[in-house]
Amino acid sequence: MVKAKTNPKRAKARGTATSSAARTLRWVGPASTAATAARSAVEALDGWRFAPSESAAALAAKPPARGDVIVIDAMLGDTNAYELCRAWVGKSGCRTFICTDADARLAEGIAQFCGATGVLPTKISPAALRRALGGAEPKAALPSAPSAAARAKAPKKPSFPRSRMRDMSGAIDTELVGAITDPETNLFNYAFLNYKLDEEFKRAQRFGQPLSCVLVGIDGECETQTLRELSGIFLSASRDTDVLGRFDQTSFLFFLPATGPDGARIMAERVVEQARKQKLTDVLGDALGLAVGIASTPHAKIQRREDLFAVARKAFLTAQRKGGGVAVGT
Repeated sequence: MVKAKTNPKRAKARGTATSSAARTLRWVGPASTAATAARSAVEALDGWRFAPSESAAALAAKPPARGDVIVIDAMLGDTNAYELCRAWVGKSGCRTFICTDADARLAEGIAQFCGATGVLPTKISPAALRRALGGAEPKAALPSAPSAAARAKAPKKPSFPRSRMRDMSGAIDTELVGAITDPETNLFNYAFLNYKLDEEFKRAQRFGQPLSCVLVGIDGECETQTLRELSGIFLSASRDTDVLGRFDQTSFLFFLPATGPDGARIMAERVVEQARKQKLTDVLGDALGLAVGIASTPHAKIQRREDLFAVARKAFLTAQRKGGGVAVGT
């Protein structure tokens, strides 16, 4: 019998590793043209194999091997890819990329902010994937060692990139700010609020400090100018460390670190009173009604971040049924 010989070039083309040290690129998302492109790119790389169409739940149940790479399709449907990255930070032991066609500069900043390594385009090429994975690329020749005379003349002080020094001294990343703020009110948007709720709750639990969650709702609809005036009232009644955001079209959500229920109530009553003094109105010309619900931790009923929001929402509904005003969750 004649044994068939393995053609190493064909094995490489199929992405079949010739050693047991092959690593896996794990695709999280539906079978799609993006998944097909990713598979083709992986199969062109030596030492890598492609694991297709895994769900987030399946991957969490069976963690990947260290050194593997996770690629999450931004079009996951009900699951937010960026939130998924945040949930996996420090748990998977793998580099994580988000596959998206969004503006690369903006998407890269958001992805890294959420703990991902970076982003990949949906039509990923083998060369682009190789660069992202740090594969073997042609390297430039190393420069020859400087002479002793040249080293003596070299500046002793460390040289820092001027652009980064300028950024750290006060420049603002306007693209990132635009991605996490609501354009009508300039308060934080829902995606950032969801991130901060988790962060602030964990910080409060770790350091044993109080944290208040304040949900403010508008009775009816109002013009953009009224929304901006209302956000100005929120800002003037808060501290620099408070997190103020727009929850949806008619409600706002605040997180007040190191603040108990009494302090949160004072802030909320100040907002309601100032809105009345400024005679803010809805689109029908009626006085703008506000209902406010407050929840604070530590509290016997609040053990998770979801509990904090649930208690605040219940208090908000109580205030709303009473026609407005402030209610503190119990």
